[in-house]
Amino acid sequence: MTSPTVADETPVLERLSRLDRFLPVWIILAMVVGLALGRLIPDLNDALEEVKVATVSLPIAIGLLMMMYPVLAKVRYSRIDEVASDRKLLVTSLVLNWLVGPALMFGLAWLFLSDLPEYRTGLIIVGLARCIAMVLIWNDLACGDSEAAAVLVALNSVFQILAYAVLGYFYLELLPGWLGLDTASLDVSMWEIAKIVLIFLGIPLAAGYLTRRWGEASRGVEWYEQTFLPRIGPWALYGLLFTIVILFALQGETITDQPGDVARIAVPLLVYFALMWGVSFVVGLRLGLPYEKNTTLAFTAAGNNFELAIAVAIGVFGVTSGQALAGVVGPLIEVPVLIGLVYVALWARGRFYPQPT
Repeated sequence: MTSPTVADETPVLERLSRLDRFLPVWIILAMVVGLALGRLIPDLNDALEEVKVATVSLPIAIGLLMMMYPVLAKVRYSRIDEVASDRKLLVTSLVLNWLVGPALMFGLAWLFLSDLPEYRTGLIIVGLARCIAMVLIWNDLACGDSEAAAVLVALNSVFQILAYAVLGYFYLELLPGWLGLDTASLDVSMWEIAKIVLIFLGIPLAAGYLTRRWGEASRGVEWYEQTFLPRIGPWALYGLLFTIVILFALQGETITDQPGDVARIAVPLLVYFALMWGVSFVVGLRLGLPYEKNTTLAFTAAGNNFELAIAVAIGVFGVTSGQALAGVVGPLIEVPVLIGLVYVALWARGRFYPQPT
């Protein structure tokens, strides 16, 4: 184990860009602007419904695609095959991401929101969307293995195309029925979910892959990583904030009348992020993973792709649905919690991975 570098000693928040450092603030401001906009333009929903992409209004569709493309342009697709050399990390990550994570969110959603079916469904949708974006930031801040994180992110991107619709149908329709739980309020087809995933993940995934291939081939890896990605990176945040403004403009009355509902959505999310990270880190310790890979395992398992969750919630249930609101609350909770978990990871490095003298 190498000793920490000078950069490692820099306080975590100082290593974040200004945009990322104040992301919760920007989200809250977008919510406030959205609420004000909803009061000023009461017919906004009718205007947005004029032109649609699938079942999503064109302006919101543009915002969702803006969220996804920069994220997927960052993925190093050429290194997916490298993870095969560490089967222990690969298998553990797949189990935690695609079996444990969705099942845990399903259980928490029913435990905390059994009487609020729309929010409950929204949380399940969040749990199915495995992290492919912000995890790279948290992993780097916690001194994790950046190459392993890039590979796992690439794999999660591919798995979401293949598995998201199937898992959505399983957790929203089949499993509740098998357990004798209420499914009367759900009307979800696997094709509806698959169509939204193909549009809002498939299109930017293809664009991101082709952009990286073109950029590295024509201008080189250094230009692509150091010049191009920093230019397009902020657009993901702009797309997210734009979508949040519209969502809160359309849901303003519900939010202001029932603020307790937002708090109730936040509680299971807090429990989820803490449990997923903690369980994953302990599993990595048991397996004997070195700190860098164990940290990568924990953050890739704990984070969620809230961009995709918002897109699916809006596309399947509508922009004014409770499911969409639950998706928006996701990043508001995830960002500060995972920043806190960066500090936990650095503490755990000193506690469980003592540095050589």
